[in-house]
Amino acid sequence: MKKKHLKAAAPVMVLALGFGIVQLMAAAKPAPEKKEEEQRLVSLLYAEVREEAVHLTVATQGEVRPHTEIDLTPQVAGRIVAIADNFAEGAGFEPGQTLIQLDDADYRLALARAKAGVAQAEVLLLQAQAAATIKRQQWTAINPNREPTPLQVNQPQVAEAEAKLRSAKAELADAKLNLARTQIKLPFRGRVISRDVGVGQFVTANTPLGRVFATDRVEVRLPLTDSQLLELDLPMGFVATDENPGPQVTLAAQVGREQRQWQGRIVRTQAAVDQQTRLIYAVAEVNDPYGTGASDGVPLAVGLFVTAEATGVQPHLALVLPREALRSADKVYVIDQDNRLNIRTVEVLSTSEDQVVVASGVADGERVVTSTIANVVDGMEVQPITHLAQK
Repeated sequence: MKKKHLKAAAPVMVLALGFGIVQLMAAAKPAPEKKEEEQRLVSLLYAEVREEAVHLTVATQGEVRPHTEIDLTPQVAGRIVAIADNFAEGAGFEPGQTLIQLDDADYRLALARAKAGVAQAEVLLLQAQAAATIKRQQWTAINPNREPTPLQVNQPQVAEAEAKLRSAKAELADAKLNLARTQIKLPFRGRVISRDVGVGQFVTANTPLGRVFATDRVEVRLPLTDSQLLELDLPMGFVATDENPGPQVTLAAQVGREQRQWQGRIVRTQAAVDQQTRLIYAVAEVNDPYGTGASDGVPLAVGLFVTAEATGVQPHLALVLPREALRSADKVYVIDQDNRLNIRTVEVLSTSEDQVVVASGVADGERVVTSTIANVVDGMEVQPITHLAQK
């Protein structure tokens, strides 16, 4: 029986012995060296912050309006006998050009009567003066040592004749003025918005003939906040003078397929805050918008909606950094001396296509990140790889 059990257990013992030997050999084999994986740092582009004197800019927008816009009305009554081709919607006219001609026959007759009245009054004055001279001579001959009274030498009659002559001349001037008013003109260069009358129509004084506006200059009403006024050094109630002509303004709009720009200046600001918007409005003017002030022949047309960028007159000491460095309106990423990333909040004064001007949050010479980065962690270690040339 024992021999049978030993024969049956022999293979198992051999397997166990072999397995044990393998385990001893594996345990005796030296363990492979573990290589520590080096952390790969994020490489970032950066630029240095510059402290410099800058002219701050403010962005706003508004609608172009005419500086002068009026209803054209006659000062005398009459039938329209002619209308100039320039008195049509959208057409331009020159100062002193006759836009509408009224029938002037009655006014010419009135002028002729006024001239006759002046001639008659002149004759009466001469007669009164001659009579007064004769009376004085007669008085002097009879009463050489006595001074006559005014009535005795016809002085009241002379004064009356002089008054009648002045009245006749005034009527003549009035007749000339009414005749001239049959030619309806304007003292400025402008354009026609609308025309409300036609040839043959009878009009009276103050009848609307149409609406026109002057093209010597246009204005844009620009809303500004308190801080924007401060950046432009503009007080409330500002009015431009020769010594302080006001900040320059660049107006821009999309006309057709191209972006156009026009140059102007802020000439005044309101003296009160708008009660609804709580904003203060400044008025920018552009001279000769349909002529020399046009942008490559494209006028700054009335009714056009434009964006405006105003530049302050006085320089301010501020911090300048590239536009790409600004994140989420008021955040920047700063690389410190230990190459670690700091997330900062800055006070933005103005922005443009190329740069950002800030008042605080960074210091002169600090490195700000300009490249795109995701999953930012405050304090993370980074690898600055280049220094961008500042514009």
